[in-house]
Amino acid sequence: MPTTFRPYLPDQSLLLPTSLAEWLAEDHLSYFVSDAVEAMDLQGFYARYEGDGRRRQPFDPQMMVKVLVYAYASGIFSSRKIALKLQEDVAFRVLGANNFPAHRTIREFRQLHLQEFAALFVGVVKLAGEAGLIKLGRLAVDGTKIRANASKHKAMSYGRMKDEERRLQNEIAELLKKAQATDVAEDAEHGPDRAGTELPEELKRRENRLKVIQAAKARLEQRQRQADEEAGRSKDDDGNTRGPSGRRCQREFGVPAEKAQDNFTDPESRIMNTQEGYQQCYNGQAGVDEGSRLIVAADLSNNASDNGELLPMLEQAHTHTGLTPQMTLADTGYASEETLRELERRGLAACVALGREDKPRRRIDEERHPASARMAQRLKTPEGQAHYRRRKSVAEPVFGWIKQVLGFRRFSLRGLQAAQGEWKLICMAVNLKRMHTLGWTAA
Repeated sequence: MPTTFRPYLPDQSLLLPTSLAEWLAEDHLSYFVSDAVEAMDLQGFYARYEGDGRRRQPFDPQMMVKVLVYAYASGIFSSRKIALKLQEDVAFRVLGANNFPAHRTIREFRQLHLQEFAALFVGVVKLAGEAGLIKLGRLAVDGTKIRANASKHKAMSYGRMKDEERRLQNEIAELLKKAQATDVAEDAEHGPDRAGTELPEELKRRENRLKVIQAAKARLEQRQRQADEEAGRSKDDDGNTRGPSGRRCQREFGVPAEKAQDNFTDPESRIMNTQEGYQQCYNGQAGVDEGSRLIVAADLSNNASDNGELLPMLEQAHTHTGLTPQMTLADTGYASEETLRELERRGLAACVALGREDKPRRRIDEERHPASARMAQRLKTPEGQAHYRRRKSVAEPVFGWIKQVLGFRRFSLRGLQAAQGEWKLICMAVNLKRMHTLGWTAA
């Protein structure tokens, strides 16, 4: 008996239009993202187009938001790859509803609405709170280094900038002399109307390079002046630099160290130590609720140190959820006497490490650092050890989802403000993916 197969007619046209709802499983992440976005306030996205008067109709912001959020939740961050997925991937075509924005349109929409995406992160946290997913028993605060959209090889130290500035100035002076001599010779041979073409191009290239280096040098000096002012340093009448106590400083006010660096591609990023060595990075912060593993607070800085970030993250978590964590967990990078005193003043329970686990702790001076001494005593108790032992299992898995599962290891956008918006976009996407796993429904 011959074998019969199911009908396969690739050239057969459909007699009736199909429903997009039949293309994927009912519990597919794309449908969840669609429902969640429809439950959010997108007025900020639409407000930019009101009264525009443009003749060509823009793509619906709701569709663009759905596509971008789903792309980040699926580990696709390139605007070119997103545009390609809209052509080839069923889930993207369902969300796009057969709209096919070009990659430039996707890129510009993301860049234009970074503030609105940051607001959506807060909206998702509030949705999770209203659904009862966030309990804030323990809150773990941690940071991770994310590579900037810039190469460390495009950075230059302050010392080398000064050397390059002098070298280029000397070369430009020499080229100017040669140009003048060439002009005189050509005027004598061909008349005053003929001009050389090669030397001015060399001059232009070096002058442009000199301007770039001088701008980077000025940024470093401005950054150092700011740091000196914040540290209480100032210049006296004789031009000497004085510290807060009035003692004379060896380094001149506003002059960076020779090793201080600035990047030409993304000047707001910084060289940071990572597991892959020193890279051009930003420092992503996240406050994670233990019960749900949802990110309830997120921020980004260009400071490699976590010191000073704990209290702002706690304030952000309280603002977003309306709840105060019963216990806050943080590693030694967040520990400082000022932070610990403020935690005590606010009555916030916390376990903050005072040193690395693989290194013996130095004795704490109880008179000078009383809050640190009390924290050390708390961490020695069985209760304190039980709390702190939970820290790694709360925040670090979330960073694993972001970096390992989704593959978000490098920002697509440049500049601190743009990178902050993209960081909150990826945190929002991770939250939605987690809420989908927890079985939350927008209905």
